[in-house]
Amino acid sequence: METRRDHEDPAYDVYREALTCLGDAGIPFLVGGAFGLEMYTGEIRRRTKDLDLFVRPTDRMLVMQRLSDAGFQTEWRFSHWLGKAVKDDRSIDVIFNSGNGLCTVDDGWFQHAVPGEILGVKVQIVPAEELLWSKAFVMERNRYDGGDIAHLLQARAPMLDWARLVSRFNAHWRVLFSHVILFGFVYPSQRLRVPDWFMREMVRRLELEMQSLPSDRRVCQGTLLSWSQYLIHLDRGEYEDARHLPRGKLTTEETQQITEVLRREEQEQM
Repeated sequence: METRRDHEDPAYDVYREALTCLGDAGIPFLVGGAFGLEMYTGEIRRRTKDLDLFVRPTDRMLVMQRLSDAGFQTEWRFSHWLGKAVKDDRSIDVIFNSGNGLCTVDDGWFQHAVPGEILGVKVQIVPAEELLWSKAFVMERNRYDGGDIAHLLQARAPMLDWARLVSRFNAHWRVLFSHVILFGFVYPSQRLRVPDWFMREMVRRLELEMQSLPSDRRVCQGTLLSWSQYLIHLDRGEYEDARHLPRGKLTTEETQQITEVLRREEQEQM
């Protein structure tokens, strides 16, 4: 698998340098983001402002140090999931979790990775299942990755490991099911590419849920999808944040950092 770029972007030299220096250092990493999506779809190409690299949490310091040694300016954008390395105004995102804390990069990402070539450099690509999983929770006002997921399903649905995908979403299976339902709406002629057993299992779970209300009625899970759109209910004390321990994996300090940073950016863009 190889991405094809019709017009060379000056950013690509910086991306090649990052890929090469990490490869030479022998530090495991996976390529995702726009490049990963293009690898799987073969046709969804777009100019990207950064290169997304996924690493194990235990390797994140080594990756950032190696990029720093190569002349990149590095910073921990968010301590629980994202570092940035910048050179010549080009950005490398070093990702070891997700913003909501759910999608930790573990050994499974590497065990099921796909070999490919990005910008002439041989690399490993984020598995399609993990790419879908990490994108499924991005439902912001100014960014929604549902289109990417529909394209990914259109290209790869019969080849996906659906059992592993369901396992990844675990208790949050409704999010996966919602994207599959929308996929059938977007591409009506393609909906039978989704396994019948998966649809039947999702319907079975819905029917079970219809028989009673959840015991945890104080939680708002909207913050797993959007950092800002459900804060009004949390600020009023009407609900508790699903990102926080023990329901989620983040501390109050970590979610406060997300809110403060992104609110500041919103004000700067106004």
